[in-house]
Amino acid sequence: MLVRSWNLFHGNTKPPQRTAFLEEMLRLATADAPTVLCLQEVPVWALAHLERWSGMHAVGAVAARPMLGPLPSTAALGRALTEANHGLLRSAFSGQANAILVADGLRVGERRVQTLNPRRFRAEQARVVGADWIARLAWGKERRIVLAVRVALPTGRSAWIGNLHATSYPPDQRLPDAEVLRAARFVDGLAAADELVVLTGDFNVSFLRSRTLHELTGREWGFSSAGPAIDHILVRGAPSTPVHRWPDERREHLGRLLSDHARVEVSIE
Repeated sequence: MLVRSWNLFHGNTKPPQRTAFLEEMLRLATADAPTVLCLQEVPVWALAHLERWSGMHAVGAVAARPMLGPLPSTAALGRALTEANHGLLRSAFSGQANAILVADGLRVGERRVQTLNPRRFRAEQARVVGADWIARLAWGKERRIVLAVRVALPTGRSAWIGNLHATSYPPDQRLPDAEVLRAARFVDGLAAADELVVLTGDFNVSFLRSRTLHELTGREWGFSSAGPAIDHILVRGAPSTPVHRWPDERREHLGRLLSDHARVEVSIE
């Protein structure tokens, strides 16, 4: 079972340019037929195209809906406005979503979503960590979620796959760290004792700077080891390989790198 995760950077390259390459990214990420592909920073309009581009079954959830300034917009309008310059506008009009893609033939059951940074949670955690007012404002700027789906595996066993995109706030990574723990508790609460659990995505915090990741990979929680940067795939309930980060040359396209994140993956027995 090959599980892969990739932050698509809204289809942009590194460094960004006017054009986006979402379809090329999806076709590259699914060319070797992974069992599960988890995506972050998916423009909302692209959710309708994921299955056609990938040949996989796709489940998506909107984290930040399309907006036109302070007003709600539509996915189609967000796409049209962003076409002017994808690298500059990114998610300003198109919003963003998380998505979990599973191989054709696997049955997807229950689907659940939890907001990672609701107002009450932010207020409580900000008091706990002593976050300043600048951090508190930044934390509420954009809604972040974890999307979880239950998948029936060919072995007869089932798995809960949780895909999160935590808040990015480099000055104080205790903020995304708190969201990671919230996501882990959510997915853990969904899973039965005998079910495989996978928690993956863009955690926006590295193992070296994360108290949560030390806890999750410890004896009590029992998850596998974290990734080498801020993108992780944690596995509980089956042996798995260490997180493998794709080398940059595997995502090079027309002289630039697809996305500002490398894909990460693990194989699960």
